[in-house]
Amino acid sequence: MIRSMTGFGRGDAADDIRSATVEIRAVNHRYGEFSVKLPRRYGFAEDAVKKTVRAEVKRGKADISVSVTSNAEEDAAILVNMGAAKQYFKGLRELQKAFDISGDITLGLLAGMPDVMKTSSADLDEKAITEVICAAVQNALRDFGDMRAAEGAQIAADLTERTIVIENLLDEIDARAPELPSIYAGKLKDRISELLGSNGAAVPEERLAVEVAVFADKSNITEEIVRLRSHIAQMRAILGQGAGEPAGKKLDFLVQEMNREANTIGSKANDLKITGHMLDMKSEIEKVREQVQNIE
Repeated sequence: MIRSMTGFGRGDAADDIRSATVEIRAVNHRYGEFSVKLPRRYGFAEDAVKKTVRAEVKRGKADISVSVTSNAEEDAAILVNMGAAKQYFKGLRELQKAFDISGDITLGLLAGMPDVMKTSSADLDEKAITEVICAAVQNALRDFGDMRAAEGAQIAADLTERTIVIENLLDEIDARAPELPSIYAGKLKDRISELLGSNGAAVPEERLAVEVAVFADKSNITEEIVRLRSHIAQMRAILGQGAGEPAGKKLDFLVQEMNREANTIGSKANDLKITGHMLDMKSEIEKVREQVQNIE
């Protein structure tokens, strides 16, 4: 199954104490790169989240955003540092006296001072919280996977159509190739006759045959045509395969090889019609290459 690297997925999960919501957004990337945004106090779940995502997503740059809501007292424990509060209060009083500043030292001012009030995660049930978060990740991955599969199917359909165009162009080249030696022989014979002019000398057939044979050998594109047909067949097989390993890297390699064969055909054939077909083929191969960059 062809899957796109881009997509979005959202998933929720909950137990009796807390709930988690996960959103996954992914774009194209040569390798697998994952970024997890978690509330700071739940940072212990980051490795588990990445492992869960990595099991399903092999390529692409994925941003995973996690939010957790809890009604449990243990998840909302607040620590008040009375010693720090007293020191801040004393220091503020001293500043008032030293600079003759009036005003009230309010509860909000003290509570906002660094380290006066902070949350505690010492008593959190890390295992239970991680399980809820990972369950939400799994649900988000299913939603994410559906979007990637739908887009992948469209890409596969487009690539299938383009392989047909490429193969049709290759058929035109294959049909033209056997004619090249005789076309070259005719042009060479006319050129020699033109050079000999009115001398009436006959065109040396043996020498002409040697030159044509050399040209035929240099311009032979049979191997390139066979390899290109093989690459097209392999691409179709990959596009038609079921669920399995990601196909993007394989398709990328095949596109490079197809482009290499097309270039060789163009350089060896030395024929305007074949060159025209080859340029059209390279245009289609480039479009295939661009689409393949979107595939996992």
